[in-house]
Amino acid sequence: MNNFNQIIQQYKNDTESVYNTWFVDNDQRLKAFRTIRRGIIQVVEDIKNKSFPNDFKNSSLEFVLNCIAEQKQVFVGVSHPFYWKPKLRIPDIYENQTNKIAFGQFLENCINAKNEEQVLKEIVKLDELRIKGLGPAVASILYFLHPTWFPPFNTAIVNGFNFLFKDKKKLGSWSEYLKIRETLLETNSKFKSELSNDLGAIAGLCFEIGTQKMLIGNDDYLSEEERHKLEKNIVKRQKEIIEEKKEDNLHSEMQYHLLKIGASLGFDVTPASNDKSKAFNGQNFSFISINKFPELPCDKDTQNTIKLIDVLWFEKGTDNIIGAFEVEKSTSIYSGILRLSDLYFSISDGDEVFYIIIPDSREKDVIQQLNRPVIKNSKMNIKYILFSELRTNCDAICKFGTDHSIMDKIAKTI
Repeated sequence: MNNFNQIIQQYKNDTESVYNTWFVDNDQRLKAFRTIRRGIIQVVEDIKNKSFPNDFKNSSLEFVLNCIAEQKQVFVGVSHPFYWKPKLRIPDIYENQTNKIAFGQFLENCINAKNEEQVLKEIVKLDELRIKGLGPAVASILYFLHPTWFPPFNTAIVNGFNFLFKDKKKLGSWSEYLKIRETLLETNSKFKSELSNDLGAIAGLCFEIGTQKMLIGNDDYLSEEERHKLEKNIVKRQKEIIEEKKEDNLHSEMQYHLLKIGASLGFDVTPASNDKSKAFNGQNFSFISINKFPELPCDKDTQNTIKLIDVLWFEKGTDNIIGAFEVEKSTSIYSGILRLSDLYFSISDGDEVFYIIIPDSREKDVIQQLNRPVIKNSKMNIKYILFSELRTNCDAICKFGTDHSIMDKIAKTI
């Protein structure tokens, strides 16, 4: 470990590493924590009221795992261990009611834990039940509940860990995971000033090494096959980074159009609190937006969630929200609906309109989500707008619009 500082610097200086593309400077990662936590609470509620299905598909657990998988890179394939495999009857938390309840109680106790010892006790209790197919893949869920206590866990992270620490730890065992965790905690404590309290940083380092996207030291020892694999991984990573940058630019473009339209209609406008430093077409969002977010009549946690909504329109000089917009280019549409519903169920006075902004190719997805009984049975006025409609008609709406009803010209309902 004498050269560990050098390894960390190599990891941090690589602009294409997961440290730079996932861990830092990533608004979607920060938003995910609140969305995933709320999704886990829903899993617990579904198990309590016996509405959790006998399959992974269309369950609240699928939503949680999809939100985690959307983090890409470190979490690719995170859902696979939770797919119900009928011939093997694993993981055995769908058909077996006792195991299902035990899993729900485990999640609830982990959510409410005040210290890491409480979570460790829950892990030991869960492990003692020997629930078939339910192993330390659950740690990736724990990470989003307690990121300073538990690192995520998958094949690539284990491979990188073994290479980095000259070890032979294996997948599929809680005891192996806990040993890996202890080593990572100890190492992270020594190098915390270079990494983070959040264990995603050191797990990302293991991931980079485990996927051979980051090579430690000299590559002279590599065979031709290994060298070819390394080069392929580097090219693959570069393509992923380019695609992600395109998606980020597209997201910023849609936010810009919405801010521009809202301002032209005479509203106070603001992007998500962690997007104010963004810009599009040479226009900084901060120059279009109100300087200070209004104090809303709700608790602090709910206000923090509402502040993460992609774009909000306020009646001029007030805290009265007129329009709320979630741009969902590739992330879960339902996670955007959840943020809008936080606003609706906490401070709505009935005059707001809620919008989901989506690529044209996702129209079927948004219709499916808006047809969920929990959404259809609420009185939320949710509409959706296609990217192409917003982009094409932005200038005309700014020119001819007099109030927010102009958005009905391009918005759709189900």
